[in-house]
Amino acid sequence: MTCRTGTGPGCVVSADHQTGRMVWHTSSDLREHVANADAFLRERPTENTVLLTVAATLRERGHHAYGTVDPLFGWCRSSGGEVVGAFLHTPPRGVLLSHMPVEAARALPDELAALGRRFGEIHGHAPLVEAFTARQREIAGAPRLMRHERLYRLGELAWPSPAPAGSARRARPGDRAALVSWHDAFAREIGDPESVATVAVDYRIGYGGLLVWEVDGVATSMAGVSRPIADMARIGPVYTPPEFRGRGYAGAVTAAASEVARQAGAREVLLFADMANPTSNGLYQRLGFRAAGDYLVMAFD
Repeated sequence: MTCRTGTGPGCVVSADHQTGRMVWHTSSDLREHVANADAFLRERPTENTVLLTVAATLRERGHHAYGTVDPLFGWCRSSGGEVVGAFLHTPPRGVLLSHMPVEAARALPDELAALGRRFGEIHGHAPLVEAFTARQREIAGAPRLMRHERLYRLGELAWPSPAPAGSARRARPGDRAALVSWHDAFAREIGDPESVATVAVDYRIGYGGLLVWEVDGVATSMAGVSRPIADMARIGPVYTPPEFRGRGYAGAVTAAASEVARQAGAREVLLFADMANPTSNGLYQRLGFRAAGDYLVMAFD
């Protein structure tokens, strides 16, 4: 292992770790991450949707947009020097994996352990998380499955029929209190204790990335939409309070958010759905979303 002092703001250390015929490089410098991994991530924006949007948020909102602990970025180079994988860790959230060779994912726990990096969760394409977990369980004990998610890609958008009463509009500052409460409720339902609702709501309202479905002046459902990056945007969260469910509002606001994403230039519109919720999976398929891969969120106590 060789270490060198980082050069960017907030950068503590950069490190290189050789594993087999590949080398993992890590840094807390966002600029170094962008210089090395951004082009690789943009080549396959569907598989790398979360890493792309998180990195874009850090560029826009600053190094500590997700918490007070410095983020850690990593990219893996093959023996030929090309980038073949990447990860991103923004505490208190978990480690996010890009697409990568299985052997790179299997080797990553040792790289993180060598850096003394502590994390509670790992999120990524199912085969990669399984490879990562097979080694991590030897370091940190048995994991538990938090979520099995399916990534969907929008084909031809089909609006709900019959359409529910009401219409979509962008969220306004006056909606903030209700939407913060809805974000908190959504996080509890999916088992995401690290979600910071106030930060998410304020950020999305600020750039027009949060829609509500409104009926007779009453907001009944919401859907977020990320800024387009690499011709891709992702819908989420989608949430309807229990008292408004079963009336078609979630489908309508998801369709509206999908149209907003495409109007903003996204050729690929994506969303994640919890496989434990057959209702939402069925809804998204009726709207024209098609499966693009299975993802896992594993927790290590």
